[in-house]
Amino acid sequence: MAAATSAPPALDDKAKRTRDLLASFYTNSNANPSSSSSPESINSMDMAAPINSSSFDPHSYMSLLVQKSNLEELLQNHVQMAAEIKNLDTDLQMLVYENYNKFISATDTIKRMKSNIVGMETNMEQLLAKITSVQSKSDTVNTCLFEKREHIEKLHRSRNLLRKVQFIYDLPTRLNKCIKAEAYSDAVRFFTGAKPIFQAYGDSSFQECMRASEEAINIVIENLKAKLYSDSEPIEARAEAVVLLKQLNFPVDNLKSNLLEKLEDCLLRLEDDSKDASVGNIAKTFRAYLIIFPDSERRLIQLAQTLFSRRYDTVRELLKKRVASVDLLGMLGAIWEDVTSVDQVLPEAALPALSLEAARNIIKQHISVAFFHLLCEISDALIGSVEKSNEGTGELALQNALEKSKKAVMQGSMDLLLEFQEFYDEKLELLPKLRDLITDWVQEGFQEFFQNLHAHFLALSGQKESSIIQMTATKDKLPTALVLVLSQLSLYTEQAVIPKITEGIAASFSGVGVRAYEYGPAFVPGEICRLFRSDGEIFLHLYINRKTRKITVLLKKRFTTPIWIKHKEPREVHMFVDLLLSEVEGAGMEVKQMLPCGTNKRHRHSDSTGSTTSSSRSNPIPNPTSRPNPHRTKSQFLESHLAKLFEQKLDIFTKVEYTQESVISTVVKLVLKSLQELVRLQTFNRTGYQQIQLDMEYLKAPLKNLVEDDHAVVDFLLKEVNNAAHERCLDPIPLEAPILDKLITAKLAKNKDPSSL
Repeated sequence: MAAATSAPPALDDKAKRTRDLLASFYTNSNANPSSSSSPESINSMDMAAPINSSSFDPHSYMSLLVQKSNLEELLQNHVQMAAEIKNLDTDLQMLVYENYNKFISATDTIKRMKSNIVGMETNMEQLLAKITSVQSKSDTVNTCLFEKREHIEKLHRSRNLLRKVQFIYDLPTRLNKCIKAEAYSDAVRFFTGAKPIFQAYGDSSFQECMRASEEAINIVIENLKAKLYSDSEPIEARAEAVVLLKQLNFPVDNLKSNLLEKLEDCLLRLEDDSKDASVGNIAKTFRAYLIIFPDSERRLIQLAQTLFSRRYDTVRELLKKRVASVDLLGMLGAIWEDVTSVDQVLPEAALPALSLEAARNIIKQHISVAFFHLLCEISDALIGSVEKSNEGTGELALQNALEKSKKAVMQGSMDLLLEFQEFYDEKLELLPKLRDLITDWVQEGFQEFFQNLHAHFLALSGQKESSIIQMTATKDKLPTALVLVLSQLSLYTEQAVIPKITEGIAASFSGVGVRAYEYGPAFVPGEICRLFRSDGEIFLHLYINRKTRKITVLLKKRFTTPIWIKHKEPREVHMFVDLLLSEVEGAGMEVKQMLPCGTNKRHRHSDSTGSTTSSSRSNPIPNPTSRPNPHRTKSQFLESHLAKLFEQKLDIFTKVEYTQESVISTVVKLVLKSLQELVRLQTFNRTGYQQIQLDMEYLKAPLKNLVEDDHAVVDFLLKEVNNAAHERCLDPIPLEAPILDKLITAKLAKNKDPSSL
């Protein structure tokens, strides 16, 4: 029995309890069946034996229950036991109802079995008697026919022997018929079947048959060899020929070597003829040779690796010239299709790994070559355009050269960026495996390209040597105007090209490559911008210095050729002034083509005492009527130097900006300072000093027209040249103002209408 619960027991618990009850009913074992009584009630009672066991003592159970339980608990246990007794009665009734039909069916079956067994023993005895009779009659028949059977078997053996002898005699004829019908498998089967007889009796009875058969089989061997070497024969027929030759014990090793060499020559010749096309039916060819020669796998693996290595080498040779990325992907795709098909036949050759490594090197080489060709294109556009400007093709030649160079840098870089995006194509199975490396190579390529472009610009300006100049430029010295173009091109590269390329890389090649994990990003735009910003300033100053140096050379020739101490009276402005103005105006034309106009900024003036008020103090000019006096001259020099200490200070050399006014002004300032130093190196007589005075006075107006925002500086520097000549003159008496005006007016009239004079 078990304790009752508030809810009805589950179906599994009920079935388990029913099985336990049946087991306890049909067995006498003392096994402890599972009880559905509550574990809490059993533990609380602490009984010596369970209530369902055979050793249960009701008296002990009741005495123990009365001792440990109060009246309320006793009533509760009574109710629980009554409920479980009722449940057990119900379960037993259900068991009887459920198994009643089975009991009735079993009883009926037993009755039918008893009725069917009756009479079976009589039938079995009759069957045994009949079998014994049949066996005795069979033994009688065998005894009667034994001698005849032995005779028939002997005749049959004789007949088979005669048929074999007849087959041996007919074998040469059969073989010849097979040769005519090209039934070589039947011929080999006939000959191999007769071979044991030939080995046993070929020297005696069947000598002639054996000789004729061997001659026929030699013809078969030659025909099989011809079929094996024939390219027109299908692979199955050639494989069958090898099998038949092996059955004839013909050595096929030499044939295998010859065929493999022939295959190698054929494939390599086909590979040389098809530069970028796919070699057809490679997989079928290798599969056929594996079928024909199963032990030639190692040689075929070497052949396959050599074949594809040569094909990738051919692609590398093509990359020495400029090849579009689309065309390169087409070549790699064609090779990869053959690799995939051959790999299914020869997986041991590891062709995908070989192709991955080869494609890695080829794509890296292609990116490097593309950047090199872009650098050459920029160099050609730059040098060719500037050389045309020197040939006088127009006033805007330098501007056209700059525009072409800008287009070559910007458009060429963007075209490369778009072209390299083809390597992110998912159609070719190799490319996704190289995606991170391609990202690194593109970024490193642009970083190195701009660094090489920076070095190339320096080489074009004469700052360093470059191999590209030797390949693309002439041996003549590159024009000075190229330096100004380089300055603007460097500024354009910093402000426009590099930001555009940075955006393109961020949009298309923004993935973190393999290199970035260890060394950081390969493309650093800030570093490149600093390089080209510095280049722009360097080239601008270099242009100014070269122009100044060229004009200074002309001035030096002017001041070193004549003997100034014996100079004649000035009659007109010297022609070196025209050369000077021509060179300065030429520089101005070049600058106006390349640089924008700037805002007019007058020069800052600062007083030596810190005052910002301007002073009208200037160097004293001696009286024209005065005569030279050594003591007076020394006094004038002293007064002049003292006056410089208190006159206003001009910031002559300010920072050079990318404007027309700034560059032209700087060139003029440097030329005038050089002129001042050249004057200080000479000794003048009075007329020589007057010539310098006339020339400087004439230069004042043209130079002020060129230097619009630095009139004060031009006046100051021209005055400094006059002062230097005054200091170096033995008799510093200047020209009178009317004479100066007359000579300058005559020069201006001559410039307007040279034929009038």
